[in-house]
Amino acid sequence: MQRTSFSGMACSIARTLDVIGEPWSPLILRDVWVGMSRFEQLQADLGISRKVLTERLNHLVRQGILERRPYDQRPRYEYVLTGKGAELVDLLMVMKGWGDRWLAGEAGPPVLYRHHACGEIADVSLCCDRCGEPMRAGDVDLLPGPGVAKLAT
Repeated sequence: MQRTSFSGMACSIARTLDVIGEPWSPLILRDVWVGMSRFEQLQADLGISRKVLTERLNHLVRQGILERRPYDQRPRYEYVLTGKGAELVDLLMVMKGWGDRWLAGEAGPPVLYRHHACGEIADVSLCCDRCGEPMRAGDVDLLPGPGVAKLAT
């Protein structure tokens, strides 16, 4: 099924959704991040059809999120995160925190994060890159950016 493209919208959220907004892409990124780099591993873990997985992997490679690397003579490929893809995993970590808070239920979170720097189990939180203070939706004002005028013309 053909999806609506959001790539031309003057909205960074819409453009991001154009890259990873269909439900399988974030789960593929999660699996590659945790070390499942081969097609068969991804398919087995996700239970996704070969056709859909191939389409999603090709899309993520075209977008520069994953890199395809040969690992066999046949050739077979494994998938690794690019720098661009690793930054998207940061977004998934924030999503995981929301899911833990609102959807984990009595069982609690299925996965915990141990921070390398301090060795403690911690949650990911958003903070201002200028002052380091917590930054939530109610803590900001939205102002027009330089890109809004360029897309409007």
